[in-house]
Amino acid sequence: MDTFYVNGRWVRSHSTQQVVVTNPATEESLGQVTLGDVTDVEAVVDAARRAGPGWARTPVSERAALLRAIAAELTSCHEEIAQLETAEVGSPITLSRRAHAGSPIHFFASAADLIEQSKPDETIPGATVLREPYGVVGAITPWNYPLHQSAAKIAPALAAGNTVVYKPSEITPLGAYALTEAIDSVGLPPGVFNMVIGDGTTVGARIASHPDVDLVSFTGSTQAGIQVATAAAATVKKVSLELGGKSPAVILPDAPLQPAVQQALRSGFLNSGQTCMALTRILVDRARLAETETIVRDTVAGYVVGDPSAPGTDYGPLASKAQQERVQDYIRRGQQEGLRLLTGGPDRPATLSHGYYLPLTVFSDVPPHSALVTDEIFGPVLVIQPYESIQEAIDLANRTPYGLCAGVWGATRSEAVEVARQLQAGQVFIDGAGFNPGVPFGGYKRSGTGREYGRYGLEEFQQIKGLVFGADATSSASRR
Repeated sequence: MDTFYVNGRWVRSHSTQQVVVTNPATEESLGQVTLGDVTDVEAVVDAARRAGPGWARTPVSERAALLRAIAAELTSCHEEIAQLETAEVGSPITLSRRAHAGSPIHFFASAADLIEQSKPDETIPGATVLREPYGVVGAITPWNYPLHQSAAKIAPALAAGNTVVYKPSEITPLGAYALTEAIDSVGLPPGVFNMVIGDGTTVGARIASHPDVDLVSFTGSTQAGIQVATAAAATVKKVSLELGGKSPAVILPDAPLQPAVQQALRSGFLNSGQTCMALTRILVDRARLAETETIVRDTVAGYVVGDPSAPGTDYGPLASKAQQERVQDYIRRGQQEGLRLLTGGPDRPATLSHGYYLPLTVFSDVPPHSALVTDEIFGPVLVIQPYESIQEAIDLANRTPYGLCAGVWGATRSEAVEVARQLQAGQVFIDGAGFNPGVPFGGYKRSGTGREYGRYGLEEFQQIKGLVFGADATSSASRR
């Protein structure tokens, strides 16, 4: 693939640099994609800038109808997209159907509903408050949930009246082409949506720094987010960052232990641990540490790691060789630190002869200074941290530079909520609650700025203008 989507047309890249897209389960090539360069960025930004005024004036009803048409098109190719994402990301097909292929349908349909339900004008004493689009939005998305995260940015940005310059990850770009084809099929005005593939240091950095890009929405690692924010700083544009996490699963002393541990494991290993909101630190009272370890061993032994296209597979490979090696290094580091290994290890499971697989790995009784506690590993590696008191559990949970998510299990809902209120995290799952696309999602501390999902995600792409009124000229004249 050597074309990008610019001003309503597929055009060839100005660059000849290519990357091979690899199936992480088979290590076979899925094809080659040509990367863009700065010239390509100039073209997509120019198209988006010129289309901006017309799209901003487009009636809400028309914008909503086009978003629903995109959702319908994605629905019609749901299974094709799911199979494609399993091939390029390595996610089990059940997860691909639900998250990779299913979530984008929801995001486009719900964005249409939200913009129709929102009130663009608000009257307050002496003034009117308007919500307006920013202009050109740069949407830079990650490789772990390529279409989920892309739709979570593109749909509300378009709904709010912005035009979009979209840069998906060059590691998993195939789904981006499928998404772009779906958007192209519904007849958006030229330039409203544009797509360019490229790496972060060239294409991503130029999108972030471009003076004609008014807002950058980025999802990725904290280090990459810092680079995006730095590149954007010179033009003083709005930057929304959804970054890393090292989220705790706090199991309070009287909470039902087995379901809590099993739910925490499911969260921590989701997508082979390549999930920013994964609960990767299991905090339990020391009196129940041995029982927790038994539950962990028994539960992990029942999981199936293997071919992600097989319906019975629970967990697939890591998304790339580089990611596999990064996670292996952390596991070996934990062993070198003398940490107690409950399950797993650094070597590919013996039952799998190829693919970027690693066993599901859990270390126990891990001290808070360990790199396995402090660093976002982004793989199937969890740690158990025992605590002596609820206050210590809260302190351990907050002892991290991250603050994206957390989980709390309690004997009662009120007990869990009381602890949740003290956790420094943008979203807290209570008693095993699952993903809710209407709840605001974003981080505290180094986990980012801004919020996604629901009306909070829509408002992220709207800027506020106040119209302040003086004395009515007609009334003043009549009094004279």
